[in-house]
Amino acid sequence: MSSVGLIGYGGIARDVVAALRGHSEVKVTTALCRPGRAVQARAALPGIDIVETRDALLARGPDVVAEVAGQQAVAEHGAEVLGRGFDLLVISVGALADAVLFDRLKTAAQTGHSRMLLPAGAIGGLDAIAAMRVGGLAAVRYRSRKPPAAWRGSPAEKIAELDRLSKRTVLYRGTAGEAALLYPQNANVAAAVALAGLGFDATEVELVADPEAPGNVHEIEAEGTAGRFAIQLQGRPSASNPKTSALAALSVARALLNLEATIVV
Repeated sequence: MSSVGLIGYGGIARDVVAALRGHSEVKVTTALCRPGRAVQARAALPGIDIVETRDALLARGPDVVAEVAGQQAVAEHGAEVLGRGFDLLVISVGALADAVLFDRLKTAAQTGHSRMLLPAGAIGGLDAIAAMRVGGLAAVRYRSRKPPAAWRGSPAEKIAELDRLSKRTVLYRGTAGEAALLYPQNANVAAAVALAGLGFDATEVELVADPEAPGNVHEIEAEGTAGRFAIQLQGRPSASNPKTSALAALSVARALLNLEATIVV
């Protein structure tokens, strides 16, 4: 059985614990919260050992540490976790758009002989993009279309009156790297697509607020020597956090289950 230490106790953490319930091969044993937040964390994750320091988390000896707390948590804890020899699963992939942080994490992983694991998150098709990259990848385009409420608390509030939108509105058009840094709670998928394919500077991104969007809609187009593909995934928002797709937590759970799987898909 693999033991998992979580960084974070919010909506994704709760969804991951719920998704793993009934799977004896993987168990979340510990969760890290900020000092002074233990009472709230224990209420959110009953039965999980709650700690307030990174040293206490690592002292429990988890087989893998999973970050489910946001980009700041990756910057604050990632290098130390990897450098001390623990594999780190990162759901806030957008943090890796920071080139300095990305290099620091890679160096720490090399030093600690550990790995940084990047689940697909709220999207599919990353395996096809990565395979096409091996043979020659020419272009990758990603579009995120979500209801206006999903963009609250982001720079979108300075671009459009989200509560009054009556038609589809483009909030951002540019590169995956800039999108992931500007919209950290909404653009982790853009970062994952970039890392699977052409990188942060060459991956085209469009972020859209649409009052008629049936949910969080993700669209990817990729072209290369192996051919062309286009996919659309309509994800339902997490009940815990409308800015996050429910699939994100399930992606984390799947990646953790694969640690003990005999057949890995």
